[in-house]
Amino acid sequence: MDYKDKIRVIDNFPKEGISFKDITTLIGDGEGLKASIDEIASYLKEKQIDVVVGPEARGFIFGVPVAYALGVGFVPVRKKGKLPYDTVAVEYELEYGKDCLEIHKDAIKPGARVAIVDDLLATGGTIGAVAKLIEQVGGEVVSLAFAIELTELNGREKLEGYDITSLVQYDL
Repeated sequence: MDYKDKIRVIDNFPKEGISFKDITTLIGDGEGLKASIDEIASYLKEKQIDVVVGPEARGFIFGVPVAYALGVGFVPVRKKGKLPYDTVAVEYELEYGKDCLEIHKDAIKPGARVAIVDDLLATGGTIGAVAKLIEQVGGEVVSLAFAIELTELNGREKLEGYDITSLVQYDL
């Protein structure tokens, strides 16, 4: 499938000079949604994944159905203060400041094989933080899977050493 036909590009959003890749048109299209989930799940099937992790919030959109297709559980990674039980946190750098992500301490069994699934790979900062959280609680990050990759932002290089796949790539 040509996913670029299903993804709306909005120039100058959220600010001048940004070319926003809008997944709402992909996930709003039954054929596009099914194909994207099936393709990510097919890629991960041979990797013997024990659990899928997705960061808030768009990682939930792709992560839950991928976990379902693989027959494994899903673990959410949330912003600080959003999870109700004991958590582990990691702070990471954003373009203009810092942010913090959390995971429940007991969400991943030690040695579990984990796939991180998200909508977008840009600079790799958020996913790098998610990988650190998984490793802090004893999980093994086996693969990173994305619907979209913005290649010019070099996120893949920041995440060197991890197995990475994306359905569609944009130069920006």
